[in-house]
Amino acid sequence: MWTVVVLAAGVGVHRWSLILSGKAELKSFPGDMAHGSPFYRRAVRAHANCVENLPVFAAIVVAAEVSRESSPTLDALAIVVVAARVLQTGVHLASGTNSAIAVRFIFFASQLIAFLVMGAIIGRRALGF
Repeated sequence: MWTVVVLAAGVGVHRWSLILSGKAELKSFPGDMAHGSPFYRRAVRAHANCVENLPVFAAIVVAAEVSRESSPTLDALAIVVVAARVLQTGVHLASGTNSAIAVRFIFFASQLIAFLVMGAIIGRRALGF
């Protein structure tokens, strides 16, 4: 749902306000070139970041279900992933400064570490360890 919220609030509201006010046409938002305010460009990229990581998280969740792996640790790591994703997106939308980018990376790295640990837990179960 977070990915949908970022799309609707960060990208959709901006685009549709321009279209409905007559300031832009539907074709005014090419995907292959930068356009719009710095906030709008960050919102587009933040949404893309969400979309890029969603299949990885979904694959891990499906693998856990298929392997019947369930544990408080796995649940906690899933919460870490979602919280870090929301925080990363929030920082991404707030600023494009070097400091903000560093903080975004910390939240991104948190997600990657959680993905790896979740994968190890599930893999261990799948391999019978």
